[in-house]
Amino acid sequence: MTSSIAPAFAAQRQLRMVTVIFAVALLVHGSDHLRRGMSTVSSTVMALGTVQLILALATIVLIFRGHRWAATAAILIGFASAAGFTLVHLFPDWFGPFSDSFINAPAAAEVNGFSWFAAIFEIIADLALGFAGLRVRRLG
Repeated sequence: MTSSIAPAFAAQRQLRMVTVIFAVALLVHGSDHLRRGMSTVSSTVMALGTVQLILALATIVLIFRGHRWAATAAILIGFASAAGFTLVHLFPDWFGPFSDSFINAPAAAEVNGFSWFAAIFEIIADLALGFAGLRVRRLG
């Protein structure tokens, strides 16, 4: 490999590795929602979460197929998801139906330490995906 190809190849490899972590984070966060029960979130949050999941799965497919839009999808879904999950879960209940706040959550929401771990893990994985996508775009 030439020196100009090696960094781009390494960036692609890193994007795939981060994508595996991102997929695990999706599963962990989703499992927390299943544990808590889908009735604990508003229909708006459920719809937004479903859209995010569909776009995340499409992004994973693009990345592992080596599609030319993979890095762009990683950037968009990574940073948008990080912002969305932060606003929905880590801010107080300021956004009404757009909120599933863990701040002073009612007992019926069944938020516990695993919920916090799952949300923060997902946000970190989202950010890592976005930054890995940026690296591929910069070096590709």
